[in-house]
Amino acid sequence: MTDKTRINLDRRQLVAGTAAVAATTTLGLPHIAKAADVVKIGLIHPVTGFLQFSGSQCRFGAQLAIEEINKTGGIKSMGGAMLEAVVGDAQSKAEVGAQEVTKMQEAGVAAIVGAYSSGISTATTQEAAKHGIPHVVDVGVSDKIVSRGLANTFRFGPGFGVIAKQGVASLIELNEAAGKPVKTVAIVHENSTPFGTGIAKLMTNGLKNAGFEIIETLGHPSPNRDFSNIVLKLKSANADLVIPSNYYNEYVLLARTMQRQRVEPKAIYSVLGGAASQYKFLKEFPEAAQYIMDCNHWFNPKNPKALEVRQATRDAGKFFNYEVFLAYTAVMFVADAMERAGSAERAKVTEALAGSTWDGHIMPYGPTKIENGQNTGARPLNTQIIGNEIEVIAPAEYATAKAAFPRPT
Repeated sequence: MTDKTRINLDRRQLVAGTAAVAATTTLGLPHIAKAADVVKIGLIHPVTGFLQFSGSQCRFGAQLAIEEINKTGGIKSMGGAMLEAVVGDAQSKAEVGAQEVTKMQEAGVAAIVGAYSSGISTATTQEAAKHGIPHVVDVGVSDKIVSRGLANTFRFGPGFGVIAKQGVASLIELNEAAGKPVKTVAIVHENSTPFGTGIAKLMTNGLKNAGFEIIETLGHPSPNRDFSNIVLKLKSANADLVIPSNYYNEYVLLARTMQRQRVEPKAIYSVLGGAASQYKFLKEFPEAAQYIMDCNHWFNPKNPKALEVRQATRDAGKFFNYEVFLAYTAVMFVADAMERAGSAERAKVTEALAGSTWDGHIMPYGPTKIENGQNTGARPLNTQIIGNEIEVIAPAEYATAKAAFPRPT
């Protein structure tokens, strides 16, 4: 026997022996996830820049879901594969968000969740489509996101077309039940992204058709540091109803400026108000927040799991707002698709998302049905800040309090 032959035999014996030991060691034991069993999920959010508060809340919600999934056994159909977050900062800029997708591609993520704002989400989904990465939008409400025919793009929550329609219908119902005290309307909206301008247009058309008079429409950039002039115009217009549509910081500043200048309309009613359904706003500025109404994303207040997630959020020192529970839900939506697909292959995950009928969520939605990437069962709720709580006032099956409309003086 030559030395070369002996070496080759030794190698084969070593491999066979190692395999035999491994089989003997793991025989009868539960599956233990190895490095190869880790599934990477990309999380892209604006955690710096003017959207950093909302982006950071989204990231927390997504990571909370990943932590819960891993603690309860990972993706069981894949032998208990653990999820691993690959995080990216969009820096409150659409172009940076798109660049983060390239990094996600290089990291080998199976899917992406993000990216809070409509503008950033439009860019990230477009970039993800180039690589065939399934992308679930957590918050971005522009309906353009899911109307471009991108097979990789999904949104479990409602877009602003659905939300604005319900917002108008609920406002009409409230007004009629109270004897129609509201006749004139002023709209204040951010005009730097598709979010604010889109909501303003939809609300203007919907309210005009319902017989309301729009006497003022005031746009502003994001970020915006001073609402003095806008509030002076609101004071001069003296509209019965003010509809703010802006991101968190601007919404809070607008409400506080209205309070300081004693602009007191019969109601403040938002559709996708950036702070109108925010516990942070209520805690820090309770007087400015009182009786503000909103038609927005909201969890099912009668779902025990939703209350459990809310408590976990509070225990972590965070505010349980729509960014948290929408991002949490988006990750759970992806995980359910992987569970059913039994795979983290992008094509299989995309197919599973498209055919989803997932009903294990904490949202007040009807049956899940995906059409062109949009969950058609998604719906918003109407809320109002009353005392120290954000109450659901409509629809009736989810209500936790009766609306105060017009708001008490």
